[in-house]
Amino acid sequence: MKKVYSDVIQFRGNHYDFGRMQGELLKKSPILPNRKKQWGKDSLNFIIDVKKYYDIIMQFAPNIWDEINGLADSLEMSMLDAVKDFGGYYLQFRRSGCSIFTTERFMVRNYDNHPHSYEGRFVLFEPTDGGYATIGPTMQITGRTDGMNEKGLAMGYNFINKRQSEDGFLCNMIGRLILQQCATVEEAIDFLKEIPHRMSFTYVLLDRSGRSVVVEASPRRVAYREGNICTNHFDILTEENRYRMDDSKQREKAIEQGQIPNIDFPAAFQLMNASDKGVFSSKYGAWAGTLHTASFHPRELLVGFALGGDKMPAMINFKKWVNGEDLLVTKLRGTIESEAAFVNMELLP
Repeated sequence: MKKVYSDVIQFRGNHYDFGRMQGELLKKSPILPNRKKQWGKDSLNFIIDVKKYYDIIMQFAPNIWDEINGLADSLEMSMLDAVKDFGGYYLQFRRSGCSIFTTERFMVRNYDNHPHSYEGRFVLFEPTDGGYATIGPTMQITGRTDGMNEKGLAMGYNFINKRQSEDGFLCNMIGRLILQQCATVEEAIDFLKEIPHRMSFTYVLLDRSGRSVVVEASPRRVAYREGNICTNHFDILTEENRYRMDDSKQREKAIEQGQIPNIDFPAAFQLMNASDKGVFSSKYGAWAGTLHTASFHPRELLVGFALGGDKMPAMINFKKWVNGEDLLVTKLRGTIESEAAFVNMELLP
Protein backbone atom coordinates (compact mmCIF):
# COMPACT_ATOMS: atom_id res chain seq x y z
CA MET A 1 0.00 0.00 0.00
CA LYS A 2 1.16 3.51 -0.80
CA LYS A 3 -0.03 6.68 0.93
CA VAL A 4 -0.76 9.29 -1.73
CA TYR A 5 -2.13 12.80 -1.86
CA SER A 6 -3.38 15.52 -4.19
CA ASP A 7 -2.49 19.14 -3.56
CA VAL A 8 -5.50 21.48 -3.50
CA ILE A 9 -4.82 24.61 -5.58
CA GLN A 10 -7.20 27.59 -5.51
CA PHE A 11 -6.99 30.70 -7.66
CA ARG A 12 -9.20 33.62 -8.62
CA GLY A 13 -7.86 35.98 -11.29
CA ASN A 14 -6.83 36.17 -14.94
CA HIS A 15 -5.29 33.33 -16.91
CA TYR A 16 -1.83 34.85 -17.23
CA ASP A 17 -1.52 35.31 -13.47
CA PHE A 18 -2.91 31.83 -12.96
CA GLY A 19 -0.16 30.49 -15.19
CA ARG A 20 2.52 32.40 -13.28
CA MET A 21 1.17 31.14 -9.95
CA GLN A 22 1.22 27.54 -11.18
CA GLY A 23 4.74 28.04 -12.48
CA GLU A 24 5.92 29.17 -9.05
CA LEU A 25 4.37 26.05 -7.52
CA LEU A 26 5.98 23.82 -10.14
CA LYS A 27 9.42 25.22 -9.32
CA LYS A 28 9.08 23.59 -5.90
CA SER A 29 7.59 20.35 -7.22
CA PRO A 30 9.12 17.19 -8.74
CA ILE A 31 6.37 17.07 -11.40
CA LEU A 32 8.29 18.58 -14.32
CA PRO A 33 11.60 16.75 -13.67
CA ASN A 34 9.62 13.51 -13.42
CA ARG A 35 7.75 14.19 -16.65
CA LYS A 36 11.00 14.95 -18.48
CA LYS A 37 12.46 11.68 -17.22
CA GLN A 38 9.33 9.71 -18.16
CA TRP A 39 9.10 11.08 -21.69
CA GLY A 40 12.83 10.69 -22.31
CA LYS A 41 13.63 10.09 -25.97
CA ASP A 42 9.90 10.00 -26.79
CA SER A 43 9.84 13.77 -26.46
CA LEU A 44 11.85 13.97 -29.69
CA ASN A 45 8.75 12.59 -31.47
CA PHE A 46 6.45 15.34 -30.18
CA ILE A 47 5.89 17.46 -33.28
CA ILE A 48 5.13 21.00 -32.13
CA ASP A 49 4.46 23.96 -34.43
CA VAL A 50 4.05 26.99 -32.16
CA LYS A 51 2.54 29.15 -34.90
CA LYS A 52 -0.01 26.49 -35.79
CA TYR A 53 -0.83 25.95 -32.11
CA TYR A 54 -1.24 29.70 -31.59
CA ASP A 55 -3.64 29.94 -34.53
CA ILE A 56 -5.82 27.07 -33.32
CA ILE A 57 -5.83 27.91 -29.61
CA MET A 58 -6.76 31.52 -30.44
CA GLN A 59 -9.72 30.12 -32.35
CA PHE A 60 -10.98 27.92 -29.52
CA ALA A 61 -9.61 29.34 -26.25
CA PRO A 62 -7.38 32.44 -26.40
CA ASN A 63 -7.19 32.65 -22.61
CA ILE A 64 -5.32 29.34 -22.54
CA TRP A 65 -2.56 31.01 -24.55
CA ASP A 66 -2.30 33.60 -21.76
CA GLU A 67 -2.05 30.83 -19.16
CA ILE A 68 0.72 29.08 -21.08
CA ASN A 69 2.56 32.40 -21.40
CA GLY A 70 2.32 32.84 -17.64
CA LEU A 71 3.75 29.37 -17.10
CA ALA A 72 6.53 30.00 -19.60
CA ASP A 73 7.49 33.32 -18.03
CA SER A 74 7.50 31.94 -14.51
CA LEU A 75 9.48 28.84 -15.44
CA GLU A 76 11.76 30.69 -17.91
CA MET A 77 10.82 28.27 -20.69
CA SER A 78 10.72 28.81 -24.43
CA MET A 79 7.24 28.88 -25.94
CA LEU A 80 8.16 25.74 -27.88
CA ASP A 81 8.75 23.84 -24.64
CA ALA A 82 5.76 25.45 -22.91
CA VAL A 83 3.39 24.49 -25.72
CA LYS A 84 4.83 20.95 -25.73
CA ASP A 85 4.39 20.56 -21.97
CA PHE A 86 1.16 22.49 -21.37
CA GLY A 87 -0.60 22.97 -24.70
CA GLY A 88 -2.67 19.77 -24.72
CA TYR A 89 -2.07 19.27 -28.43
CA TYR A 90 -0.24 16.46 -30.33
CA LEU A 91 1.34 14.67 -27.34
CA GLN A 92 1.39 10.91 -26.89
CA PHE A 93 -1.12 9.15 -24.63
CA ARG A 94 -0.82 5.80 -22.89
CA ARG A 95 -3.61 3.26 -22.75
CA SER A 96 -5.80 3.50 -19.64
CA GLY A 97 -9.15 2.34 -18.25
CA CYS A 98 -11.90 4.46 -16.60
CA SER A 99 -15.61 3.98 -15.85
CA ILE A 100 -18.49 6.46 -15.46
CA PHE A 101 -22.01 6.11 -14.08
CA THR A 102 -24.67 8.83 -13.92
CA THR A 103 -28.16 9.42 -12.60
CA GLU A 104 -30.26 12.57 -12.98
CA ARG A 105 -28.67 13.95 -9.80
CA PHE A 106 -24.99 13.00 -9.95
CA MET A 107 -22.08 11.54 -11.90
CA VAL A 108 -19.61 9.07 -10.34
CA ARG A 109 -16.37 8.53 -12.21
CA ASN A 110 -13.36 6.22 -11.75
CA TYR A 111 -10.14 7.55 -13.23
CA ASP A 112 -7.88 4.58 -14.01
CA ASN A 113 -4.21 4.85 -14.96
CA HIS A 114 -0.69 4.27 -13.58
CA PRO A 115 0.30 6.24 -10.44
CA HIS A 116 3.30 7.69 -12.30
CA SER A 117 0.85 9.29 -14.75
CA TYR A 118 -0.98 11.16 -11.98
CA GLU A 119 -0.07 14.76 -11.12
CA GLY A 120 -1.79 14.93 -7.74
CA ARG A 121 -3.22 18.40 -8.38
CA PHE A 122 -6.85 19.23 -7.55
CA VAL A 123 -7.65 22.71 -8.86
CA LEU A 124 -10.37 25.29 -8.27
CA PHE A 125 -10.09 28.20 -10.72
CA GLU A 126 -12.35 31.23 -11.12
CA PRO A 127 -11.22 33.28 -14.14
CA THR A 128 -11.80 37.03 -14.15
CA ASP A 129 -11.05 37.42 -17.86
CA GLY A 130 -13.66 35.07 -19.33
CA GLY A 131 -15.01 31.59 -18.71
CA TYR A 132 -16.77 29.70 -15.92
CA ALA A 133 -15.33 28.75 -12.57
CA THR A 134 -14.26 25.09 -12.57
CA ILE A 135 -13.20 22.35 -10.18
CA GLY A 136 -11.36 19.09 -10.84
CA PRO A 137 -8.08 17.13 -11.00
CA THR A 138 -5.48 18.18 -13.57
CA MET A 139 -3.61 16.40 -16.33
CA GLN A 140 -0.59 18.00 -18.01
CA ILE A 141 -1.12 20.97 -15.66
CA THR A 142 -3.54 22.93 -17.87
CA GLY A 143 -5.93 20.07 -18.65
CA ARG A 144 -8.53 18.28 -16.52
CA THR A 145 -9.30 14.57 -16.14
CA ASP A 146 -12.89 15.30 -15.09
CA GLY A 147 -14.74 18.05 -13.26
CA MET A 148 -17.66 20.43 -13.00
CA ASN A 149 -18.27 24.12 -13.56
CA GLU A 150 -20.29 26.79 -11.78
CA LYS A 151 -23.24 26.23 -14.16
CA GLY A 152 -23.52 22.62 -13.02
CA LEU A 153 -22.10 20.95 -16.13
CA ALA A 154 -20.14 17.82 -15.18
CA MET A 155 -17.71 16.03 -17.51
CA GLY A 156 -15.59 12.90 -17.53
CA TYR A 157 -13.85 11.14 -20.41
CA ASN A 158 -12.80 7.57 -21.16
CA PHE A 159 -10.02 6.39 -23.48
CA ILE A 160 -11.00 4.34 -26.52
CA ASN A 161 -8.08 4.11 -28.94
CA LYS A 162 -4.99 5.98 -30.16
CA ARG A 163 -4.97 4.10 -33.47
CA GLN A 164 -5.17 6.40 -36.50
CA SER A 165 -4.55 9.50 -34.44
CA GLU A 166 -4.48 12.88 -36.18
CA ASP A 167 -3.54 16.46 -35.42
CA GLY A 168 -5.78 17.72 -32.63
CA PHE A 169 -6.32 18.40 -28.97
CA LEU A 170 -5.88 15.83 -26.23
CA CYS A 171 -8.71 14.69 -23.97
CA ASN A 172 -7.47 16.66 -20.98
CA MET A 173 -7.44 20.02 -22.78
CA ILE A 174 -10.78 19.28 -24.43
CA GLY A 175 -12.21 18.46 -20.99
CA ARG A 176 -10.87 21.73 -19.59
CA LEU A 177 -12.37 23.75 -22.44
CA ILE A 178 -15.76 22.05 -22.12
CA LEU A 179 -15.95 22.99 -18.45
CA GLN A 180 -14.69 26.52 -18.90
CA GLN A 181 -16.82 27.41 -21.93
CA CYS A 182 -20.01 25.31 -21.91
CA ALA A 183 -23.03 25.66 -19.60
CA THR A 184 -25.20 22.78 -20.83
CA VAL A 185 -25.00 19.36 -22.42
CA GLU A 186 -26.19 20.85 -25.72
CA GLU A 187 -23.42 23.45 -25.77
CA ALA A 188 -20.82 20.79 -24.97
CA ILE A 189 -22.02 18.52 -27.80
CA ASP A 190 -21.74 21.39 -30.28
CA PHE A 191 -18.24 22.18 -28.99
CA LEU A 192 -17.11 18.55 -29.31
CA LYS A 193 -18.33 18.49 -32.91
CA GLU A 194 -16.24 21.55 -33.73
CA ILE A 195 -12.88 21.00 -31.99
CA PRO A 196 -10.26 18.71 -33.63
CA HIS A 197 -9.57 15.48 -31.72
CA ARG A 198 -6.14 13.87 -31.46
CA MET A 199 -7.47 10.41 -30.49
CA SER A 200 -10.72 8.54 -29.83
CA PHE A 201 -12.43 9.19 -26.49
CA THR A 202 -15.90 9.24 -25.00
CA TYR A 203 -17.01 12.36 -23.14
CA VAL A 204 -19.78 11.79 -20.60
CA LEU A 205 -21.82 14.91 -19.83
CA LEU A 206 -24.41 15.67 -17.14
CA ASP A 207 -25.97 19.05 -16.48
CA ARG A 208 -28.37 20.62 -14.01
CA SER A 209 -31.40 19.53 -16.05
CA GLY A 210 -30.52 15.89 -15.35
CA ARG A 211 -29.74 15.05 -18.96
CA SER A 212 -26.91 12.53 -19.37
CA VAL A 213 -25.18 12.03 -22.71
CA VAL A 214 -22.24 9.94 -23.93
CA VAL A 215 -20.40 11.64 -26.80
CA GLU A 216 -18.25 9.35 -28.93
CA ALA A 217 -15.47 11.42 -30.50
CA SER A 218 -12.73 10.32 -32.90
CA PRO A 219 -10.49 12.33 -35.25
CA ARG A 220 -12.88 11.39 -38.04
CA ARG A 221 -16.36 11.62 -36.60
CA VAL A 222 -18.39 12.66 -33.52
CA ALA A 223 -21.68 11.04 -32.48
CA TYR A 224 -23.68 10.95 -29.25
CA ARG A 225 -26.24 8.87 -27.43
CA GLU A 226 -28.42 9.32 -24.39
CA GLY A 227 -26.91 7.08 -21.72
CA ASN A 228 -25.70 6.78 -18.15
CA ILE A 229 -22.96 4.10 -18.29
CA CYS A 230 -19.65 4.34 -20.08
CA THR A 231 -16.40 2.37 -19.97
CA ASN A 232 -13.79 2.05 -22.75
CA HIS A 233 -15.61 1.20 -25.94
CA PHE A 234 -17.88 2.94 -28.45
CA ASP A 235 -21.46 1.79 -29.08
CA ILE A 236 -21.99 3.90 -32.22
CA LEU A 237 -18.54 4.39 -33.78
CA THR A 238 -17.69 0.72 -33.37
CA GLU A 239 -15.09 0.79 -36.15
CA GLU A 240 -12.90 2.86 -33.80
CA ASN A 241 -12.88 0.29 -30.98
CA ARG A 242 -9.86 -1.71 -29.84
CA TYR A 243 -9.57 -5.33 -30.93
CA ARG A 244 -9.96 -6.53 -27.31
CA MET A 245 -12.73 -5.07 -25.15
CA ASP A 246 -13.25 -7.80 -22.55
CA ASP A 247 -12.29 -5.70 -19.52
CA SER A 248 -14.38 -2.74 -20.70
CA LYS A 249 -17.43 -4.95 -21.25
CA GLN A 250 -17.00 -6.60 -17.85
CA ARG A 251 -16.94 -3.25 -16.02
CA GLU A 252 -19.94 -2.06 -18.02
CA LYS A 253 -21.86 -5.21 -17.03
CA ALA A 254 -20.91 -4.79 -13.36
CA ILE A 255 -22.30 -1.25 -13.36
CA GLU A 256 -25.49 -2.36 -15.15
CA GLN A 257 -26.06 -5.09 -12.59
CA GLY A 258 -25.36 -2.79 -9.66
CA GLN A 259 -27.62 0.11 -10.63
CA ILE A 260 -30.78 -0.61 -8.66
CA PRO A 261 -33.87 1.59 -9.22
CA ASN A 262 -33.57 4.99 -7.52
CA ILE A 263 -30.02 4.24 -6.38
CA ASP A 264 -28.81 6.82 -3.88
CA PHE A 265 -25.43 8.50 -3.89
CA PRO A 266 -23.70 6.41 -1.16
CA ALA A 267 -24.68 3.19 -2.92
CA ALA A 268 -23.62 4.53 -6.31
CA PHE A 269 -20.26 5.68 -5.00
CA GLN A 270 -19.69 2.31 -3.35
CA LEU A 271 -20.60 0.55 -6.60
CA MET A 272 -17.76 2.37 -8.32
CA ASN A 273 -15.23 2.60 -5.48
CA ALA A 274 -15.56 -0.67 -3.54
CA SER A 275 -12.92 -3.19 -4.55
CA ASP A 276 -15.37 -6.12 -4.58
CA LYS A 277 -18.00 -4.75 -6.99
CA GLY A 278 -16.17 -5.45 -10.25
CA VAL A 279 -15.67 -1.82 -11.37
CA PHE A 280 -12.78 -0.55 -9.22
CA SER A 281 -9.45 -1.77 -10.58
CA SER A 282 -6.10 -2.51 -8.92
CA LYS A 283 -4.27 -3.06 -12.23
CA TYR A 284 -1.83 -0.21 -11.64
CA GLY A 285 1.06 -1.95 -13.35
CA ALA A 286 -1.03 -2.25 -16.52
CA TRP A 287 -1.84 1.50 -16.52
CA ALA A 288 -5.43 0.65 -15.58
CA GLY A 289 -5.68 0.98 -11.77
CA THR A 290 -8.27 3.28 -10.17
CA LEU A 291 -6.45 6.36 -8.89
CA HIS A 292 -9.46 8.41 -7.90
CA THR A 293 -13.21 8.15 -7.71
CA ALA A 294 -14.96 11.49 -8.09
CA SER A 295 -18.61 12.49 -7.90
CA PHE A 296 -20.21 15.63 -9.29
CA HIS A 297 -23.62 16.91 -8.20
CA PRO A 298 -24.79 19.63 -10.65
CA ARG A 299 -27.86 20.85 -8.78
CA GLU A 300 -26.15 21.25 -5.42
CA LEU A 301 -22.68 22.10 -6.86
CA LEU A 302 -21.13 19.47 -4.60
CA VAL A 303 -18.04 17.41 -5.45
CA GLY A 304 -16.96 14.14 -3.83
CA PHE A 305 -13.39 12.90 -4.11
CA ALA A 306 -11.50 9.81 -2.93
CA LEU A 307 -7.99 8.58 -3.73
CA GLY A 308 -7.88 4.80 -3.80
CA GLY A 309 -10.64 2.35 -3.01
CA ASP A 310 -13.05 1.21 -0.30
CA LYS A 311 -13.73 4.64 1.16
CA MET A 312 -16.36 7.34 1.12
CA PRO A 313 -15.41 10.64 -0.45
CA ALA A 314 -14.38 13.95 1.00
CA MET A 315 -17.24 16.28 0.08
CA ILE A 316 -16.43 19.75 -1.25
CA ASN A 317 -19.04 22.51 -1.43
CA PHE A 318 -18.19 24.14 -4.75
CA LYS A 319 -21.17 26.48 -4.48
CA LYS A 320 -19.67 28.11 -1.38
CA TRP A 321 -16.33 28.41 -3.13
CA VAL A 322 -17.92 30.10 -6.15
CA ASN A 323 -19.57 32.50 -3.69
CA GLY A 324 -16.16 33.50 -2.33
CA GLU A 325 -15.48 31.06 0.53
CA ASP A 326 -12.05 29.46 0.12
CA LEU A 327 -11.41 25.84 1.09
CA LEU A 328 -9.40 25.30 4.25
CA VAL A 329 -8.05 21.92 3.11
CA THR A 330 -4.67 21.91 1.35
CA LYS A 331 -4.34 18.19 0.57
CA LEU A 332 -6.67 15.30 -0.25
CA ARG A 333 -5.19 12.01 0.98
CA GLY A 334 -5.68 8.33 0.31
CA THR A 335 -3.97 4.99 -0.28
CA ILE A 336 -3.53 2.78 -3.33
CA GLU A 337 -2.41 -0.85 -3.70
CA SER A 338 0.86 0.04 -5.39
CA GLU A 339 4.39 0.98 -4.44
CA ALA A 340 4.50 3.66 -7.13
CA ALA A 341 4.04 7.29 -6.06
CA PHE A 342 2.29 10.15 -7.80
CA VAL A 343 4.69 12.44 -9.65
CA ASN A 344 3.96 15.37 -7.29
CA MET A 345 5.29 13.43 -4.30
CA GLU A 346 8.91 12.48 -4.97
CA LEU A 347 11.55 12.23 -7.67
CA LEU A 348 11.17 9.00 -9.58
CA PRO A 349 14.16 6.64 -9.92
